Amino acid sequence: MSAPDSPAETPIAITGSTGQLGGMVAGMLAEQNLPLRLILRDPSRAPQLPGTTTARASYGDKAAVAAALQGVGTLFMVSAAEAEDRLQQHFTFIDAAIDAGVEHIVYTSFIGAAEDATFTLARDHFATEEKLRGSGLKHTLLRNNFYADILPLFADEAGVIRGPAGDGKAGFVAREDVARAAAAILAEPMPHAAFTYELTGPESVTLAEAAAAIAEATGRPTSFLNETVEEAYASRAHYGAPDWQVAAWVSTYTAIAAGELDRVTHDVDLLTGRPALSLRELFARD
Repeated sequence: MSAPDSPAETPIAITGSTGQLGGMVAGMLAEQNLPLRLILRDPSRAPQLPGTTTARASYGDKAAVAAALQGVGTLFMVSAAEAEDRLQQHFTFIDAAIDAGVEHIVYTSFIGAAEDATFTLARDHFATEEKLRGSGLKHTLLRNNFYADILPLFADEAGVIRGPAGDGKAGFVAREDVARAAAAILAEPMPHAAFTYELTGPESVTLAEAAAAIAEATGRPTSFLNETVEEAYASRAHYGAPDWQVAAWVSTYTAIAAGELDRVTHDVDLLTGRPALSLRELFARD
């Protein structure tokens, strides 16, 4: 790990700083001259930001995490990469944070988090929330809707988004808005302890409407084709992915069809003082 931090400067620990969300949050906090400690599997890939130190640790390595988090007051816990053992990684990471004396965890959860959520990965988020609630740590939960940024990636080479979403709607949120909300909380975490925020865009739309917004803003032909659940599994079989991952992919769409993502809140505005980006505003930036 880098040189010890000044006693007067308790660092904010950031996970996922080589990813898009964690990287944006780290950059926003560095612009405020806040001391940061970036927790990474490979510190050589750390973004070069002023006022930062780095520490090597992965979520499932309890001893390394506990060492990396020594002296940290507030921790931004970006949910681990999708994996069959992701929930166990989360639990190990939280236990290590407790051992290290971390006071407050800000966790990126999901707006549909529930024990019986249709979106299978949202069940892991719910279990992680429950772990935090029982941990004795101060915590803030950011229940993000699906990222609007990845919608164009759902389209195939012909520009067709395929899945069993029907006419269901979702309040897709720009990743930038989630980052701005997280940075605002991390800069002054105490008022947000024990709060759960639902971060959404300014509108809830169907995938057909989302496809039209992509096409209008970018000029790239984009459309939505509703599949049956059986067709969705069949059309993804050629990837050779494990069953749990295919179920997660398909349930992305069935959760929308079930109405579990049809949420619009003003929490982005509340936390950042700026309206959330609409789909057209986001995609027009491409």
